[in-house]
Amino acid sequence: MTAELSTPFHTAPGEGLAVWQLGALLTFKVTSEASGGRCWAKELLAPRGMASPRHVHSQEDEAFYVLDGEVSIYVGADVIRAVPGSFVWGPRSVPHAFCVESETAKMLVFGTAPGFDRFFRDTGTPAVSHTLPAPATEAPDLNTLVAAARKHGVEVTGPPPLPSAMNA
Repeated sequence: MTAELSTPFHTAPGEGLAVWQLGALLTFKVTSEASGGRCWAKELLAPRGMASPRHVHSQEDEAFYVLDGEVSIYVGADVIRAVPGSFVWGPRSVPHAFCVESETAKMLVFGTAPGFDRFFRDTGTPAVSHTLPAPATEAPDLNTLVAAARKHGVEVTGPPPLPSAMNA
């Protein structure tokens, strides 16, 4: 994959490839393909309790910028209560996870290497609108998600964290 951008581009508010996954809306502001293999970035809108499992990336660093709401972000042994304006760096090889604490939260999530954005597209459902999906009627197939993550260089190391009792 080339590391050169052929042309500049702009993704306007409300635009971008939209996917529903695990109760969240993921809107890709840049994909691996669009960046010429340099990075990917998604805007994540999620309800309280939506969480990623604890996992480790082998190929990319991951960054989180909270736009709205509160999110607990677990990086290594640290738990950061991230509020709007908070930036959290999740270096490759360091286990991390997050959990939405507020009624909803919005984050910009950025990956420094190409490819992992395809995991979300492969395991999610194309969104028919830029809104949260209807609540799931059945549990996700965790074995399929873990296998798909592994295919993209990510090892799941633990379950998703639960929301803090402080917000119950």
